[in-house]
Amino acid sequence: MGTLACAMLVLAGCGRMGDSSWNPFRWFGGAPAQQQTLEPQGGYPTTVQDGRLPLAQVTGAKWEPLYEGRMLVVTGLARSKGWWDVALVTEVPMPRGRIRPDANGVLRLRLVGKPPLPDTFAAANPPHPASDTVTVALTIPNAALADLREVVITSAGNAITLRR
Repeated sequence: MGTLACAMLVLAGCGRMGDSSWNPFRWFGGAPAQQQTLEPQGGYPTTVQDGRLPLAQVTGAKWEPLYEGRMLVVTGLARSKGWWDVALVTEVPMPRGRIRPDANGVLRLRLVGKPPLPDTFAAANPPHPASDTVTVALTIPNAALADLREVVITSAGNAITLRR
């Protein structure tokens, strides 16, 4: 009985538990195990395809301290009134909720948003700098701040560099 149990253990160990036809678990129609991965179905995006366009101008950027890192607060001005869904997005696609600078310690962001519908009042009128500025914020955790040297925020018309 002991010899049979040892033989079954040896055969079960053949080929990484499921890859070998000598594995007794596959003798009666057992399928090989599917490999699990954390990569999203279809892979990570290679380009940013969210449909938002760069705002006309970045007017300012500053750091606000947080317990778990820092908050980057950016103000900008759009080409017309009525821009919405404004955000800071990374130039290099990254998984959602993860931010990291490049090898040189530079985090490159774009100030983007969605324009108003054409043939509307908002689309036809230029923005007023005193009342139509847009403010967005991005939280950067301490783990990402360790390697961060500077942040470059770009728009359609200019770029601002903010050192840490």
